[in-house]
Amino acid sequence: MRVGETEIEVVRGSVLDAGATAIGNAANEAMRGGGGVDGAIHAAAGPQLLQELRRVAPRGANTGEAVLTRGHNLNQPFIIHTPGPIYNAAHAQECEKLLRSCYRSCLEIAARERMESVAFPSISTGIYGYPMEDAARAALDETIAFLRDTENLPLRRVLFSMRGEHEWSVFANALQRLRQHNEL
Repeated sequence: MRVGETEIEVVRGSVLDAGATAIGNAANEAMRGGGGVDGAIHAAAGPQLLQELRRVAPRGANTGEAVLTRGHNLNQPFIIHTPGPIYNAAHAQECEKLLRSCYRSCLEIAARERMESVAFPSISTGIYGYPMEDAARAALDETIAFLRDTENLPLRRVLFSMRGEHEWSVFANALQRLRQHNEL
């Protein structure tokens, strides 16, 4: 889907394999590495990543905020770390607001730093329990809104890199529905 000069794509594969200027990292608030995508990014980037995070985010980051680091040993020059919300159905609206803030905060950094592309994993849908369908809709909708609301963007590609078949299918279907809705 194209929004202005920016192409939004859902691709199959690891965010670590994405050809992008920066990758989003589904981090925890401590910003010290963890499991899932966060652990894989830390392992691939090398120990320099943790050293840099200790400098740039000594107290970590709040849910919905984002922190920029270099990519170190990754193919991507930059990593944008954002702690996603731990899903709680009783507080679904607040969780959605925080999840949207994760994507918007990352996109704001990418725009400010004049990046041409960014690739995201599915934030908060692993151990944090966010329902995949709701997460896909919120992530894509917030990305579209950001791209429409922001002028003179350097971003030419926003990728959603989905490793598993199920998450790829959910995100691809959500993007198709949003594309159809926006064409009406």
